[in-house]
Amino acid sequence: MDGMRAERRTEQDRTEAERGGPGPKTGTRAFIGSFTSAGGPGVLAAAVAPDSGALTPTGASDAVADPSYLALDGDVLYAVSETDPGAVAAFDVTGPAPRPLGAPVPVDAAGPTHLALAAGRLLTANYTSGSVTVLARTADGRPGPVTGQTRHHGSGPVAGRQDGPHAHQVLPDPTGRWVLAVDLGTDSVTVAVLDPTTGAPRPHGTTALRPGTGPRHLAFHPAGTHAYVLNELEPTLTVCRWDAGAGVLTPLGETRVVPEDATGPDYPSEIVVAPDGRHLWAAVRGADTLAVLALEDGGETARLVASVPCGGHWPRDLALAPSGRHLYVANERSGDVTWFTVDSGTGLPARSGAIPAPAASCVVFG
Repeated sequence: MDGMRAERRTEQDRTEAERGGPGPKTGTRAFIGSFTSAGGPGVLAAAVAPDSGALTPTGASDAVADPSYLALDGDVLYAVSETDPGAVAAFDVTGPAPRPLGAPVPVDAAGPTHLALAAGRLLTANYTSGSVTVLARTADGRPGPVTGQTRHHGSGPVAGRQDGPHAHQVLPDPTGRWVLAVDLGTDSVTVAVLDPTTGAPRPHGTTALRPGTGPRHLAFHPAGTHAYVLNELEPTLTVCRWDAGAGVLTPLGETRVVPEDATGPDYPSEIVVAPDGRHLWAAVRGADTLAVLALEDGGETARLVASVPCGGHWPRDLALAPSGRHLYVANERSGDVTWFTVDSGTGLPARSGAIPAPAASCVVFG
């Protein structure tokens, strides 16, 4: 399948060259997911100015309900449909507006909030059901049938939020050997491997985090030796050591992502790590800030150095452009995507612009 995509991309590049125009460039497109149930446009495509990072919308598709999280593979964009029952959909993004590739495919679970690509398959983290679903992909990139599912078990001490498992994120580790699932309801991260034949997830181990922290999302250090878990129910970041050989995640300590005198309540949502591993940024809802943390001691420690206004209200997602020069924030409740120019030395982001994006929930680049 990857070879087919590369062939299709090469042919497209040749066609563009014959027309006298440039071929596709990585990072010159952005895709924004949103909640259609709250007035969002669905999946919005935008051109990205290489120098300024400015976004220019080019088209949208509302063919899928509540496409709250996206993942891109070449010219195919995948979206969860955060509904009950939940589903996953694919779009062709070779044109100015995303074009649906068939009907959404059920994930046999409710409330999928995140998806990722691993071992040639699609994985969704299903918040309401507290599970991870694995789906096949067809030769043309469409989502196929469910090939496996694993359900989490347990609960946490925060009533109303941790009465049961709530898988919030699933992603492969940098080696591609392991799949990690972050569960807000059980204060844990589960490590699994995918069966090479069936694609079914096989649990390998579980790392318990401090009760009541409510882990939401995880990001790896570019060296692959550490991982950072952003907690939602307490505004903290858990620094972990990652042993890719053994598939073991070990917590080392916590760092606040809001100042000590913050009054809250604050609900962190997303983190990204700089390509050089020197800084980490976290979006914090409530405070409506971007936390800037310095990663020190080879990624072993994190230190809060600044909190910057996010440029809107309720920053649900945070994304770094492939160049590393611009940071983008999907502000769900103010209905916009704001971008910042990042100082590579200090890690401090400076607001550079914004576009309207009602009920924005996710930003990805390709």
